[in-house]
Amino acid sequence: MALVLNEEQIMLKDSAAGFLAQKAAVAQLRALRDSGSKTTFDGDVWNEMVNMGWASIAIPEAYGGLGYGYTGLGLVLEQVGRHLSNSPLESAVLVGATLVNELASEAQKQQWLPAIAAGETRFSLALQEGAHHNPQQLATSARREGDGFVLSGSKVLVLDAPSAQQFLVVAQLEGTDGASVFAVPASADGLAIESRAMVDSRAAGALTLNQVAVGADALVGEAGAAGPALERTLDIANIGLSAELLGLSAEAFERTVAYLQERKQFGRIIGSFQGLQHRAAELFAELELARSIVLKALQAIDEGADNLPLLASAAKAKLCEVAQRASNEAVQMHGGIGMTDECDIGFFIKRARVAQHTFGDYNYHLDRFARLGGF
Repeated sequence: MALVLNEEQIMLKDSAAGFLAQKAAVAQLRALRDSGSKTTFDGDVWNEMVNMGWASIAIPEAYGGLGYGYTGLGLVLEQVGRHLSNSPLESAVLVGATLVNELASEAQKQQWLPAIAAGETRFSLALQEGAHHNPQQLATSARREGDGFVLSGSKVLVLDAPSAQQFLVVAQLEGTDGASVFAVPASADGLAIESRAMVDSRAAGALTLNQVAVGADALVGEAGAAGPALERTLDIANIGLSAELLGLSAEAFERTVAYLQERKQFGRIIGSFQGLQHRAAELFAELELARSIVLKALQAIDEGADNLPLLASAAKAKLCEVAQRASNEAVQMHGGIGMTDECDIGFFIKRARVAQHTFGDYNYHLDRFARLGGF
């Protein structure tokens, strides 16, 4: 498939850009941060996103979604990155709905996916247990008790934990070799949710499960068989994060170029300095390469490509690298003002660092890409 957008995709991208610029731009992020909101997103704006169909873009039509695919969702996420818009779009839709669609039974899909598409419920994945992303590190346990299960353990970096209504908890079920996933309501007895302040002004949290009892219907899919669906979900999540990092990097670059054309030093516009021009030109070339690999990876999801894991790690590693460079250069070229809170460019570097480390950073995905490639 050609690495170009069709007319319908361009319209979706432009529509998302216009809406987010008006309703969920950096100014709104700053205001939410300063308000001390625990959810860190505007519920009314999220409802508007749902009404526009964003929560259902990648959900199949059979389950109340638009069936537009992940390429469409990726285009929206790119604009989310450009405007630093905060919402449950990633936690509930990119990750939560994807795992439900990949793993759940038919009855569970019929129950949960329409509710996600309509914005009536929000799932969040509870996977990570240590300081770094490692899906194989799994100490959270589950055991059968009566007709249900009892879960014990702890999770960290659970996205939008303070506002999530259900958690998809990954645990090791006694008597099985592989991972299992359980749907645990946020109100469950024995579940403690600790809100954690993030440097990017978004909400995350840590979960402690102390003998949390759930029914038999809480098991998502089959016992011990969550591995393949979880891996595919993480691949899709990392491609979505790569799309966000692309938008963030492009916006930081464009803001910086605009600043270079305004700021004067020694009686000259600093954009006329050849050293800064070379740095900007190199970054522009990197952004164009990044745009191609993100679009290729998004298309691979919708096409069901066999090399999706390879493309996912390639995209995440590349965009981590580009976002690191773009955000660093943005702050440096803004000079002293770039280090102050009054300058919006600081929000871009903060969000970039968190997104880079979510579900595996540059080193994790570069190593995974090498292993998958046979190195």
